[in-house]
Amino acid sequence: MSALSTVSADRAGNPLDIVEQIVIANDWAFDRRSDHEMAAEAPGKWCDYGLYFSWSQEISAMHFSCALDLKAPPNRRGALYELLTLANEKLWIGHFGLDSDGGMPVFRHAVLLRGAPGASAESLEDMVDIAITECERFFPAFQFVLWGGKPPGEALAAAMLECVGEA
Repeated sequence: MSALSTVSADRAGNPLDIVEQIVIANDWAFDRRSDHEMAAEAPGKWCDYGLYFSWSQEISAMHFSCALDLKAPPNRRGALYELLTLANEKLWIGHFGLDSDGGMPVFRHAVLLRGAPGASAESLEDMVDIAITECERFFPAFQFVLWGGKPPGEALAAAMLECVGEA
C-alpha cells in the first residue's frame, strides 16, 4: 500500500477520517456509515477482503476487522478452530477468529489511542496492510482445512512453505 504519499500525515481526532483517505487513495469501494463506523472492500490475491472499522470516542479505541471470503461449513468448524489457534501463535499483532453469524474467518485488531493526539496515517495504513498480509499468508491454510479436508497442522505447514525462485 504505497498510496500513503497522497494521504496527509496530519493527526485527526477521528481516525476514521484518515482511514477514509487511505481507502480512497487505494481506490477501494467503501461505505462510511457514520462518524463511528466504516466498511470497505480490498482486493487480494486469493479473494476480496471485507474491512470493517469502528471508532469509539468514549474509550479512544478503534476496532478493525478483515473478513476472508470463506464460509466454514458446520462439520469443518472444529478443525478450523484448531487452525485458528495454531495461526494465532504465529501472529505478532491482531488475531484470527470466526464470525459466528456467517462462519467466516476474520482477522481482528484494536488500537488504543487514549492520551495520544490522534492516529497517524502511517500507523493506520500499517494496521490495514498487516491484516491483509496475514490474511493472504493464511488463506491457503484455511482453504486446505475447509475444502481440502486436511488436518490443521498439516494445512498450516503446507501454507507456510517459503518458495524461492520461479518455475
